Amino acid sequence: MKTQFDILKKSRELTLKAINGLTLEQLHTIPEGFKNHIAWNVAHMVVTQQLLHYKLSGLDCLAPEELIEEHKKGTFPTKTFTEEEFEEVKDLLIGLPDTLREDHEEGIFQNFTEYPTSTGFVLDSIETAISFNTYHEGLHLGIILSLKKLV
Repeated sequence: MKTQFDILKKSRELTLKAINGLTLEQLHTIPEGFKNHIAWNVAHMVVTQQLLHYKLSGLDCLAPEELIEEHKKGTFPTKTFTEEEFEEVKDLLIGLPDTLREDHEEGIFQNFTEYPTSTGFVLDSIETAISFNTYHEGLHLGIILSLKKLV
């Protein structure tokens, strides 16, 4: 599992590097042909990781409920983050992988509710959820990089 945690951490660092220096306007611009913006994708990565790992394990998520409701699967951008709010999202983005690693090492993920993803892959354990999340975050990093070229 060490490799999976290292990949998650690196993915998050690459995401922060990709958005570094963008203005709030750029972060919230939805180019023609897209359904969301960079800020939504970043928050969605935070939220999805929490839902796949903590909620499916019957544990409380470590992200605010409002953030979860506004950025979970099937949502679209409905608000504009302030600088302060987006800094909080970035803090979660960078800090939660370490918490996940610590929680996994402590063995808090005792239960897991099987979940069929929209890709057809069935998550049946915390380990498969951690692996699948790596794939999910790679997709969204790719979207962020595409959006960045257009804003």
